[in-house]
Amino acid sequence: MLPVTASDPATEPLIELDRATVVRGETTVLDQLSLRIALGQNTALLGPNGCGKSTFIKLINRELYPLARPGQAPVKVFGQDRWNVAQLRTRLGLVTSDATGDLQQMPQLRVDDAIVTGFFASFVLPIDQQVTPAMRERAAQALARVGGQGLSGRLVAELSTGQMRRVLIARALVHQPQALLLDEPTAGLDLVAQQQFCTLMRALAGQGITLVLVTHHLEEIVPEIDRVVLLQDGRIAGDGTRAQTLTSSLLSQVYGGPIHVHLDQGVYRAAAQ
Repeated sequence: MLPVTASDPATEPLIELDRATVVRGETTVLDQLSLRIALGQNTALLGPNGCGKSTFIKLINRELYPLARPGQAPVKVFGQDRWNVAQLRTRLGLVTSDATGDLQQMPQLRVDDAIVTGFFASFVLPIDQQVTPAMRERAAQALARVGGQGLSGRLVAELSTGQMRRVLIARALVHQPQALLLDEPTAGLDLVAQQQFCTLMRALAGQGITLVLVTHHLEEIVPEIDRVVLLQDGRIAGDGTRAQTLTSSLLSQVYGGPIHVHLDQGVYRAAAQ
């Protein structure tokens, strides 16, 4: 295993896992996983299906809980072991492909309203809370940040998958979070939409937003993300820079088969041999 990337201890922690273990049924899906991601440290978690990536997301989103250890906190976000998910969204935005279906089930929901729902941690506008002009303005600003101004006023049910990804990111950005946690963000996108999304990730990183990308596609790991954590069977199999981790030998080991990796204009690509 490659050594853990050194980080400045004075830098504020974004996510900290201390020997976090998750057991589902008789299967250990995370096995004493220790990981620290500092705010400002763009990081990708890469690995095959079943390696623990989805479980990592669910730990942060409090859909799952690790095995408890008396007096210890296996999972911390922004240094806290207890947090309200709605409050957490003001600092860490979560973008998952699952939310696409939830929003598109609302046949009369328009893009602008879909983004505003991010203020309420809901997929519909609440009838008992006021949508203020300030919320509308921040929603418009968030849509502009992702280059989606042309989507304003449209029904979400009419959007393509790639357009919905922009709406989901804008929805996460209404809180002006310091970081985004992206779960398989290009799933279901065609090649052009994938390239557009990677361009968007680069732009967001350039705006100072910390990116934590969970993926199994090398092409999504844009140059601004230069720390890669490789997961295998719920454990860390490698942790270092893109050059250190995205090698044919290491990825062949992690994925359990021969893989050839090459660098193409700053983008790492892989093919099974």
